[in-house]
Amino acid sequence: MKIIVTLAFIGILGALFSAGILMLRRHKGRASMANALAVRVGISVALFLFILFSAWMGWIHPTGITFTR
Repeated sequence: MKIIVTLAFIGILGALFSAGILMLRRHKGRASMANALAVRVGISVALFLFILFSAWMGWIHPTGITFTR
């Protein structure tokens, strides 16, 4: 589980870095930058859905924060 989440975060950061580099380039950067940002959003949504699915299957358990007074 930790490996999948770590790889997803690395993919998200890689797509964000690639979009930043493409933004700084002047030639045909807009379409490529938009594609890189779309990949980043897709990976983020897939990671979120995977975490929800993992909680539903019981692979991970939310601990929550206990509020005591």
